[in-house]
Amino acid sequence: MAVPARDASDGRAGVRIASPTGKWILLTTVLGSSMALLDSTVVNVALPAIGRDLDASLAALQWTVNGYMLSLAGLILLGGSLGDRFGRRRIFVLGVVWFAAASLLCGLAPDVGVLVAARVLQGVGGALLTPGSLAIIQASFHPDDRSRAIGLWSGFGGVGAAVGPFLGGWLVDGPGWRWVFLLNIPVALVCAPVALRHVPESTGDTVRPAESAGEAPGPGGAGNGTGRSRRGFDVLGAVLGALSLALVTYALIEAPSGSPLVPVAAVAGVAAGVAFVYVERRRPDPMMPPDIFASRQFTAVNLVTLCVYAAFGGFFFLAALQLQVVAGYSALQAGTALLPTTALMLLFSARSGELSRRIGPRIPLTAGPLLCAAGMLLMLRVGEDASYAADVLPALLVMGLGMVTLVAPLTATVLASVDVGRAGLASGINNAAARAAGLLAVAALPLLTGMGPEAYRSADAFDAAFRRAMPLCAGVLVAGAVLAFATVRRPPPGCLRPECRRHGSLTAPPLEPERSRGVLGDRGSPGPPGAGSV
Repeated sequence: MAVPARDASDGRAGVRIASPTGKWILLTTVLGSSMALLDSTVVNVALPAIGRDLDASLAALQWTVNGYMLSLAGLILLGGSLGDRFGRRRIFVLGVVWFAAASLLCGLAPDVGVLVAARVLQGVGGALLTPGSLAIIQASFHPDDRSRAIGLWSGFGGVGAAVGPFLGGWLVDGPGWRWVFLLNIPVALVCAPVALRHVPESTGDTVRPAESAGEAPGPGGAGNGTGRSRRGFDVLGAVLGALSLALVTYALIEAPSGSPLVPVAAVAGVAAGVAFVYVERRRPDPMMPPDIFASRQFTAVNLVTLCVYAAFGGFFFLAALQLQVVAGYSALQAGTALLPTTALMLLFSARSGELSRRIGPRIPLTAGPLLCAAGMLLMLRVGEDASYAADVLPALLVMGLGMVTLVAPLTATVLASVDVGRAGLASGINNAAARAAGLLAVAALPLLTGMGPEAYRSADAFDAAFRRAMPLCAGVLVAGAVLAFATVRRPPPGCLRPECRRHGSLTAPPLEPERSRGVLGDRGSPGPPGAGSV
């Protein structure tokens, strides 16, 4: 049995990235996280086909998107806690199997009600496997290889995000929209057995090798990198947070129907939000500790995140419909049309992060949203028989440059604004805030722009609403830019740096692993408090 090298700074063993076990761990974590990432992007391309096949209203299509985002945003912090408590591999595999079962239900859904319920269940699976994939890498790999492993995980995940809309469009135009969901099943059939066979089990304070991993844990265990034995298990907080989002989302989506339940849901949603804050302030180990917002920089950057990802969520929901309903694109053409934004992020986000480190985050976090706003206004040129080269591509290139400019600095500033031991918590809160902003935007924009329940069936009606929506999204981005300019300051020297430097997701900032004081610096030696891995 091969015994891995031990890290002199903490006596811990770990899997080396070049070993067979290291490659298996990377494979299974990339496959698992890609399942959740793909379903958060490709479904938008399939919406018109779903609507036609299931005779769904616009509100039903909103719920098809938001059902998934709702449970994912509300439970993603709890998913990480479950892994710390019961075993990261166990919860990750549970998430993969759960996600696959929900995907099967989506693919077989006889009506839109079953589809929405299955999408909610998919989000639960995503909340279990998404933080688990990163936590497995953090707990399993030797500290000298951990940063590279996270970089590979992030990069391959970005490639999956880039391929997603293209693959989704091809499936919709070919075998049908149901295969957008059914494709997850063979992926899960590979991912789960590989994880059980090759991934070491770990909890908040120990690592136990997989049956055939061939790696022995060190005396102290790999731990979770936080300096804490276990994270809290705040079920009540998670339930209240998800309930608040669900009720507010319901009120926004169903408001045009005039149902008497709408004001009741709105009031109840606000009350659940107040109860969430009350519970978090009084729990000894809350899911979202209120004192983390004592950092003005952390609070400000999360407000910028809300603005930016609300606009992104609304844009990508409506743009996929505009290209198909109004411009006459096929699903494959619409999916391919959106590739430039992801490609630009994959190619240049790491360089953007380095530039931000040299000049500070204030300028990128101001200029990035403004560029994205300009790109959305350029989308007003996309109408009936729009030319891709003359109308669509320029708008997406400008928007992609804006996303490149702001996403990496945003992540870095979130991490720099908190103590190093709370990096994973801060990243999780920022990720959840972005997803919540996106789902609320998808719920609110049709209401604000006067879209009727059948708007997506009429090119003229949808085009008119789209032209009202883009200035609203651009205005929210401008507000985020003004907020960033007024509040964001240069972090102190030597602060924590992101390990996920390549970004491909369009729905949320990248998750970052939890780290402890004394983490390894750039050359593999223990760094001072606040020194992060590249």
